[in-house]
Amino acid sequence: MELQFTKYQGLGNDFILLDNRASDRPMITPEQAAQLCDRHFGIGADGVIFALPGQEGTDYTMRIFNSDGSEPQMCGNGIRCFAQFVAHLDGSGKAEYQISTLAGVMVPKLGSQGQVTVDMGIPRLGGAEIPTTLGSGSAPVVDRALEVGGNAWLVTCVSMGNPHCVTFVEDVEKVALEQIGPQFEHHPAFPERINAEFVQAIASNRVKMRVWERGAGITLACGTGACATVVAGVLSKKCDRHTTVELPGGDLDIEWATNDRLYMTGPAQAVFTGQVVI
Repeated sequence: MELQFTKYQGLGNDFILLDNRASDRPMITPEQAAQLCDRHFGIGADGVIFALPGQEGTDYTMRIFNSDGSEPQMCGNGIRCFAQFVAHLDGSGKAEYQISTLAGVMVPKLGSQGQVTVDMGIPRLGGAEIPTTLGSGSAPVVDRALEVGGNAWLVTCVSMGNPHCVTFVEDVEKVALEQIGPQFEHHPAFPERINAEFVQAIASNRVKMRVWERGAGITLACGTGACATVVAGVLSKKCDRHTTVELPGGDLDIEWATNDRLYMTGPAQAVFTGQVVI
């Protein structure tokens, strides 16, 4: 089968975008997606994103397979790339889209110079919602002690439709992410695995973050992780509700507004188009 694809990146978090509007099912399997994401034997990407028909009045449906073939509920950098992709596909000139995802309906708005703002919804804070055994019911999991790799970490857990564990540290560059990241992801406290963010507070309105993503490993950026980081920072009094999150791939502007919704603004850019046979 020959596939037409477009490669996109958002702050270095890169994706293969496929026009899947002819079917409500992804056109390739998770295993095939993992092959395409291989950076030596495939196209190379952090995930494959499918643009499917909308559901219940939405414009489109977004599905994504990670580079290991697993399927996350949402991807913040991915949905910005998705918005640019479908705007190019349909040529409608629309500036705003209603997108169905496994985490609910997301609303990206296309701005100038490749910037996209996304209403990421309301964060979920209860231990049962994340899910994590560090808390139960609807009580927030804030600055809880967790032993990982022989060390005690103070963690705050947030769901942005997908699960995050945020840890504030003095120097984020000293975190051995390639070693500790997998241990966080597969820790028994997280029955559905976890995205792990390690964060250094630079100023009240600026933090520096590195991330180990569930199913993808170390990436240059994570949009849902940046949102979770600001929520965790506010709850633990480390940052303001409107904060710039500095990532290895660049900056994201995150606002946890007074209506309790999170708004993420950042770039998305087409890299190249091509054909591949699988």
